[in-house]
Amino acid sequence: MEDSESNPLKPLMVSTRHKCAACFQQFNKKEHLIAHMKISYHSVHQPQCGACQKHCKSFESLREHLSGPLAKAHCSSIFSQNGCHLCLKFFESPVSVDEHKEFCLLTAPAPLGTTNIPYIEYETLEDENYISKYPEAIAINCQMVGCGSDGSLDLLARVCLVDEDENMIFHTYVEPQVSVTDYRYEITGLTEEQLRDAMPLREVREKVSEILYNGESIGKARLDGGRAKLLVGHNLDCALDCLLMNYPENLLRDTATYRPLLKTNSVSHSLKYITKTYLGYDIRLGTHDTFQDCVSVMRLYKRMRSQEHQDTKTEIICNDSSTIQNVNFDARKSKDLQNMSPDELFQISTSNYECWCLDSRPRREIGTTEFYGV
Repeated sequence: MEDSESNPLKPLMVSTRHKCAACFQQFNKKEHLIAHMKISYHSVHQPQCGACQKHCKSFESLREHLSGPLAKAHCSSIFSQNGCHLCLKFFESPVSVDEHKEFCLLTAPAPLGTTNIPYIEYETLEDENYISKYPEAIAINCQMVGCGSDGSLDLLARVCLVDEDENMIFHTYVEPQVSVTDYRYEITGLTEEQLRDAMPLREVREKVSEILYNGESIGKARLDGGRAKLLVGHNLDCALDCLLMNYPENLLRDTATYRPLLKTNSVSHSLKYITKTYLGYDIRLGTHDTFQDCVSVMRLYKRMRSQEHQDTKTEIICNDSSTIQNVNFDARKSKDLQNMSPDELFQISTSNYECWCLDSRPRREIGTTEFYGV
């Protein structure tokens, strides 16, 4: 049988592969690449390797790409010399990395302990027409004790709020609504004494709402935020449930559900883990301290918010995974998609989460729907 070796004039069969411009995955057929782009939601907001420019769905995926057991050799080599192991950014030289680490590597805030801090009055803005240039954030952390026959039912016992400058603006112990059967002392450090003359839950909820809404109506806050604060926390659903309150979804910033901070299997990391991994210090070495947790979650939020992404799109982003659609693909005919290059397919792909970098953009530069992700 004649083959290419016996007949050098016979042309070789060339296999054309279609390579994703974001994650570099390759496909035999163009329609497979298009299907991949529809469900991958690649965008400039995904964490990106500073060496090869590959986009990853989370920072954990990027970390594995740079320093994991199966890391890309070329990227790993550059990263080991010129990369920051906390923020995963690349720099021009090891000297630049050392200078950067002085600001990137943080020290743990001093724990508050179980000292009873009196309530600090937090005044709402007097000018009802004033809206700050950037959305302001408040971090919250709650501690629970146990009630019920086996102590497994969570009962709110302590609340702490801090602002972006790490100032504590509210702290109180919460009066138990029912008998406490487990103070969970090893975790909370709380005893019956701290809760004996504590603030009633109803009053706590009113004061927290006053701080967060900042004089804004609930309807206005749900529509475009207005003067209301962004609420930052880890597992915010749990905190709000224990406070028996709701807060507009468009104003929540939860480090337990933010996609770039999730595990590769899209499961949440603990606050202790992501604080150590992205800020460089340990928390919860003994009891869980509400102030220390508040400051840490605020620092995580500000670090994610400081990411710089060159994106001028204004598509509405939906956080409900059951209804998310990559509308730019669905709006185009199959023939048009087939004629587009991988780079062009990447350009029309939209994110399936609201990137926190949008919070750092002045309100006048972005539309309301893009800004709050409603």
